[in-house]
Amino acid sequence: MERRKAEINPRIYWYLMESDFKIIFLGTGGGRFVTMTQKRRTAGIRIMNEGLNLHLDPGPGALVHSIDQSLNPQLLNAILVSHCHPDHYTDAEILIEAMTQGMTRKKGILAAPKSVLEGSDVCDASISKYHQQMVEQRIEVTPGFRFPVHSINVSTTRAKHSDPGAVGFRFMTRFGDFAYTSDSEYDVDIAKYYQGVRLLALCVMRPSGKPWEGHMSTDDAVRIVDEVRPEMAIMTHLGMSMLREGPEKEAKLIQGKTGVSTVAAVDGMTVLFGTSIRIHAGKQQNQNDLTSFL
Repeated sequence: MERRKAEINPRIYWYLMESDFKIIFLGTGGGRFVTMTQKRRTAGIRIMNEGLNLHLDPGPGALVHSIDQSLNPQLLNAILVSHCHPDHYTDAEILIEAMTQGMTRKKGILAAPKSVLEGSDVCDASISKYHQQMVEQRIEVTPGFRFPVHSINVSTTRAKHSDPGAVGFRFMTRFGDFAYTSDSEYDVDIAKYYQGVRLLALCVMRPSGKPWEGHMSTDDAVRIVDEVRPEMAIMTHLGMSMLREGPEKEAKLIQGKTGVSTVAAVDGMTVLFGTSIRIHAGKQQNQNDLTSFL
């Protein structure tokens, strides 16, 4: 067994461990300036396990980096979008085209709030009616809504953001739950949606001492992590000021103040979520000359 394992390309081996959920951080950047410069990718997160193939918040680069990571977008069976901002939805339409075999058959789930599907007072619809009508199941979500996706259940969580319809997502599996906050500032009710999760991925745009309305800073993350007490917290959706300060330093700050193991995600990182939680770090994107945009 060990000999056969050694013969498999290590990159492929991680995707063959079908008992674990693979949470693949195709992109770990967020916000306008990181999106424009691609100092970190903005490709979202792929979640896979035994037939489940889900893309969460497919921002710019989701298609290209899926293919680059040998993740065939035609095998998708669900696309989840948290809110109506481009760094979260831009590649959703082309992924729908891939998921539906070039728009030739109805397939898969599209789950998103009304702001994404129909528009709202603050934004127009982010995904065309043409694309929406080709998915097998179109689900309009609000906080507390629950729906099945293949072998798991997903519930939507509350977010406090400039898109009032914004939501996060909680994934309920046989190994326990993991969750993704999406963009949100701290609010006393936010943490209630994440009680009991084993793994919590937080969109932490800003470093400590630099709050921004509607977004999460390290200080907000400390409060949420301390209230939820997951086994592990992961920082992602990192903004330009966060990259300047150093995400690893900010992760240590969260861990030091809460006692919860905290990791700053890097592009290409895979989390194996099963009876244990393990991290396989991908190749970190070259962050050359950040100072020119800071």
